[in-house]
Amino acid sequence: MSQQTMRRRIRHLQVGIPAALLSTLSGAFAAAPATAAETTTGAIERTHVLGARTLPTAAPLPATHTVRSGDTVWAIARNYGLRSADLVSWNGLGADALIRPGQVLRLTPASPASSTVPVAPAPAAPSVHTHIVVAGDTITRIAAKYATTIDAVLAANGLSRSSIIYPGQKIRIAGTAAPTPAPASTPAPASAPAPASNTAATHTVVAGDTITGIAKKYATTISAIFAANGLSGSSIIYPGQKIAIPGKQEAAATDHGPKTATLNAPQTENALMIIRIGRELGVSDRGIAIALATSMVESWLRNLDWGDRDSLGLFQQRPSTGWGTAEEIRNRDYAIRTFFTGNTNPDGTMTHGLLDVTGWETMRFTDAAQAVQKSAFPERYGQWEQASYQWLAQLG
Repeated sequence: MSQQTMRRRIRHLQVGIPAALLSTLSGAFAAAPATAAETTTGAIERTHVLGARTLPTAAPLPATHTVRSGDTVWAIARNYGLRSADLVSWNGLGADALIRPGQVLRLTPASPASSTVPVAPAPAAPSVHTHIVVAGDTITRIAAKYATTIDAVLAANGLSRSSIIYPGQKIRIAGTAAPTPAPASTPAPASAPAPASNTAATHTVVAGDTITGIAKKYATTISAIFAANGLSGSSIIYPGQKIAIPGKQEAAATDHGPKTATLNAPQTENALMIIRIGRELGVSDRGIAIALATSMVESWLRNLDWGDRDSLGLFQQRPSTGWGTAEEIRNRDYAIRTFFTGNTNPDGTMTHGLLDVTGWETMRFTDAAQAVQKSAFPERYGQWEQASYQWLAQLG
């Protein structure tokens, strides 16, 4: 044995690595390709070493999920392999399981030490502004004025996206941004009121428009515009949107008294379909009249492919609250039957139709409709009670 070989072996013995093991390891390293990569199969995998083996382990379930636009409780639960009922319980959601973009949802039960989803600590000593609401204000415009977000304004004031604000109301603005001065503007030239006819006009929304301003411009009422476009007090309008302006006859009804309208061909077709399906299901005349009035309030008896947030169809039913898919809700037959009978969802929850409401036959007309729709303006349904019975007598 040469001296060089003997010195090498002595050095191996001094560092405590058996020569046979060193030889085995060197052969393994030499055999492994330099570009070897782990193979993943859809789920994220990590590795850890056990002796000479490398074993895949599934990534742990994240503690929270931040809601994105289009998310629903059912879809989030399915994505993480959870039950939607558990997701609702762990996050203290109501029976309608409403969620909003940016909301943080817990994906595990609350620990004994904490019953709330952890949130980021608030900035140290933020400045707080108070905004006094004036006519024409919206939460969107207020948030933009103070360089903050809509959700931040809603959270600071205990509001939701369906809340109504009014002139003189004080709105807390939490943050460090100072209000942005409103740009000087040239007064818009006075517009001539809409022609005194029964023909409906169309208004294209421009920046700065409000429903109040549009109603004033066309000498009509806010409620008439709401009804003609399937909107509500919480609806957001945007530049380029087409707003139907009801004719003089349609706008003549006051906000408090009974309303009436002569149905056009598409409205008549939809009313006939509501009556026919109601008869098939054995619904009484009162129940059919409630359905007609509800559809008139929600969509002007039209099968709309748009609405407030994700509302669609004859009754402005929402996919996000369990009424069905967007395609199903736009199917008039499905939407009408679901209004009467409700819908059993894949996660076991159920939206309640009129026939599911205990004692609906003895309720006030508007209360029975509200039990299904849960509107911010329930009294509107009762304003169409007389007209609904007239349509039923004429068509049914």
